[in-house]
Amino acid sequence: MLRLLLLMFCVFSITTGEFVVAGILPEVAADLGITVGTAGLLVTAYAVGMIIGGPVLTAVTAGIDRKRLMLSLLAVAVVGNAVSASAPEFSLLLAARVITALVTSTFFAQAIVIAVQSAPPERAGTMVSRLAFGMNLAMILGAPIGTQIAGLWGWRATFAAISVACMLGSVLVFWQLTVPRQERRTAAVSELRVLRRVPVLAALAITAVGNAGVLMVFSYVAPLLTELGGHPDSRLPILLLTYGVGATIGNLVGGMLYDRNPRLFQPALLGLLAAVLAGSWFVAASTTFTVVVVAAIGLLGFAVIPGMQARVMTTAAQAPTLAMAVNASGYQVAAACAGLLGGLIADSAAGPRSIYLVAAGVTVCGLLMTIMATRGESATDRREARVAAE
Repeated sequence: MLRLLLLMFCVFSITTGEFVVAGILPEVAADLGITVGTAGLLVTAYAVGMIIGGPVLTAVTAGIDRKRLMLSLLAVAVVGNAVSASAPEFSLLLAARVITALVTSTFFAQAIVIAVQSAPPERAGTMVSRLAFGMNLAMILGAPIGTQIAGLWGWRATFAAISVACMLGSVLVFWQLTVPRQERRTAAVSELRVLRRVPVLAALAITAVGNAGVLMVFSYVAPLLTELGGHPDSRLPILLLTYGVGATIGNLVGGMLYDRNPRLFQPALLGLLAAVLAGSWFVAASTTFTVVVVAAIGLLGFAVIPGMQARVMTTAAQAPTLAMAVNASGYQVAAACAGLLGGLIADSAAGPRSIYLVAAGVTVCGLLMTIMATRGESATDRREARVAAE
C-alpha cells in the first residue's frame, strides 16, 4: 500500500505540470510579452515530447534498474520545472517543457508496471486505476491549485512548487520504494520485437480509437457547453470539476469491474459510452441535461481506461514498460487527431453539435475492435485448453 501511495504522489506531481499549463497561459503570455496563441505552443510541445520521447526513452533505458531509472526521471522533472520557473525568455521555457515531457510517459509506464507487479494478476485493472488516481487528482486538484498559486505569486511560483513536489517524490522513492523482482529486464531490441505481435498492436489500437471520441468532445467542451448548452462562461470551471469528479469515480469503478469480468464489462462500458455520446446530441441544447452528460461522459470515458491499459500489459507481458509508453503516446496521438477532426466538424455546416454523433461513431469502432480482440482471446484459450487436455 505504501508503494502504491508513493507512486501515486509522484504521478500526481509530474502530471500536474502537464495539466496546469492551460490555466496559466495568459499570465505566461503577459509576462514574456508574447500572444496567448504563442504561449499555447507550450501545450503542443509538451504533447509532442510525450509522443516521441516516451517510447524512445523507454526503449533506450530498457536494461536499467527500475528504481535507479525512476530517480533519474524524477531528477529531470525537478530540473525541467526549475528551469521553467526561472526561464527569462519563451524559447528556454519551451525547451524546458519539452525536456520535462520526455520523461513523463516513461515514468508513468514504469510506475504502472511496478504497481501491477505488486499485486496478483487478477487485480491488474484495480492497480492501474488506483495509480491513475494520481493523474485524476492532478486534473482535479493539482491544476486548480497551480492556477491559484499563479494568481497569487505568479506563474513562475507554480513551476517552482511542482519542482519541489517532484524533489520530495524523488526523496521518497530513494528511501521507501522497493521494486518487486518478478522480471528480468531485457534489451531494447528484444522489447521492440514484442510490438510486432498482433494482440499487442490490437490492444494499442483499441486504446487510441476507443478514447478518440471522448477526447474529441473534451477538446471542444467549452463551446459545446456555452454556445449550445446555454451555460455562462463563469459556470465552466464548475462543469469541468463535475467532469473530473465523474472521471475519478469512473476510473476506480472501471478497474474493479475489469478485474471482475474483463470480457463482459470492457465492451459493456464502451457500449454505454457510445450510447451516452449519441444521446448527448439530443440534449445538447438543454442546460439541465448537459450537466448530467458532462458527469456521465467523464465517468464512462475514464471507466474504460484501466481495462485498456491492463490489456496492453497482459498482451505485452515480455515488454510491459515499452508497451505502456507506446500506449501513452498513442493516447496523445488520438488526442491530437480528435482535436483536428473536431475542429473540422465544428467549422463545417453541420456545426459543433455533430461532434457528439461523430464521437459516438468512433467509440463504436473501438467497441467493435474490443469485441473482435476478446473473441480472439477466447478462441486462443479454447485451443490451449484442448492442448492441455490432450
